[in-house]
Amino acid sequence: MTAVPSAPISDLETAARAEAPLTLDTAPPRTLDFRALFALWANLGVSLIGFTSAATVLGRQGHELGFTAAVTAIVAGTAIGTAMLAVAALVGARTGAPAMAVLRGLFGTRLSYVPTVLNILQCVGWGVYELTVIAWGAQTVAGTEGWRWLFVLLAGALTTVLTIWPLGAIAVLRKYVAVAVGVAMVYFTVQFARQGFPDPGAGNWDGFLSATDAVIAVSISFVPLAADYTRHARTSAGAFWGTFSGYTVAQVWCYVLGVVALLQSGGDPDRILGSFTGVAAGWAFLLVLVLREADQSFANVYSTAMSIHNLWPKVDRRLLTGGIGVLVTVLALRIKEFTESYYSFLGLIGSVFVPLFAVLAVDYFLGAGRRGWNLTQDAPARWVMLLPWVLGFAVYQFLAPTAVAGWWTDLWTKAQEAVHFTPQAWSSASLFSFLVAAAATGAVAAVERRRG
Repeated sequence: MTAVPSAPISDLETAARAEAPLTLDTAPPRTLDFRALFALWANLGVSLIGFTSAATVLGRQGHELGFTAAVTAIVAGTAIGTAMLAVAALVGARTGAPAMAVLRGLFGTRLSYVPTVLNILQCVGWGVYELTVIAWGAQTVAGTEGWRWLFVLLAGALTTVLTIWPLGAIAVLRKYVAVAVGVAMVYFTVQFARQGFPDPGAGNWDGFLSATDAVIAVSISFVPLAADYTRHARTSAGAFWGTFSGYTVAQVWCYVLGVVALLQSGGDPDRILGSFTGVAAGWAFLLVLVLREADQSFANVYSTAMSIHNLWPKVDRRLLTGGIGVLVTVLALRIKEFTESYYSFLGLIGSVFVPLFAVLAVDYFLGAGRRGWNLTQDAPARWVMLLPWVLGFAVYQFLAPTAVAGWWTDLWTKAQEAVHFTPQAWSSASLFSFLVAAAATGAVAAVERRRG
């Protein structure tokens, strides 16, 4: 396989000083073991956005899922999404290339710019959301509705500093932050369990698959970022299992705690953080979670830079991360809240990256990847690989149109009417989108093998 060469690190002291390369054509140091990757993904699996996203699982007031159904959707969605995430992490460890550079092997260098631009938009959007949520959490801890601008600026500055030394940031996450976050999560779990919570949707499973899709979408949002970090993994097995176990445990825990907090706050997402400050010394433990939320914005800003590297491989990543950090900070100062736009954002992410992952995984393990992907700057275009990706995207939107604009929703609604289709409880957009894209990619791989 043609891949970015790796720089093996045998001396522990040298490994501790190693940092991510400044340009795309420099070999990545292999410093991250299972524990480091477990800690990284466990920290990314716990987030304030994860708590508030419990609303996408529980459903709107008056039509809530039962608690058992909600937890089942969380576990199922996380397992499915994280399995995809772990495979993407494995590919990154094997190739040694950042996530968007990996797509050169799938589409060719020039065509890989299409998903690269989409990923840049996704990462910038997530970065803005993260800074907004950090400011909201800080205001909750401080008990004020003011000073938002200050909290955004401080969060933006911390985020940017972390991206300058990304491997050093991951080391800090493993040694200190993961422990503090674990203590805070245990504390809130015990306190919430003591208080109890209502279950207004007891026995209701209507909307289970849509809730599962929402959870999958959050996990999937990290798929086009995974290789940016696991390219530094010491082993492929450590990359896969560190990613899968760390993120699965953390996201399930985070979402379940978020559902309980949401139920205790009367089902109002805007009051959910009040459940955390409402327990004894809750503000102190919430402060821990607010501060560590910076690792989410760090991941998005750093991966934006890695994506831009696929377009301009010679630009110093420190210039990129600095500029992107300023950009998301400025945008977060202007965008003060998000509601329905956030849920539409999640749906759009799922519809783009679920089928993209299916195409990548099938072609890497069963198609051209078995013979060796070309990841160089002159990798030739593979136009045919756009077909299964577009098919998967169309299936997702057909089953669950994203409400990004009225004309867009009308387009897919009319398509449903034209074939007399009404979405059913079993019509999971993520599942069918993945299967269609995977099957189409398998067909393309079979044709290529015959020609070969």
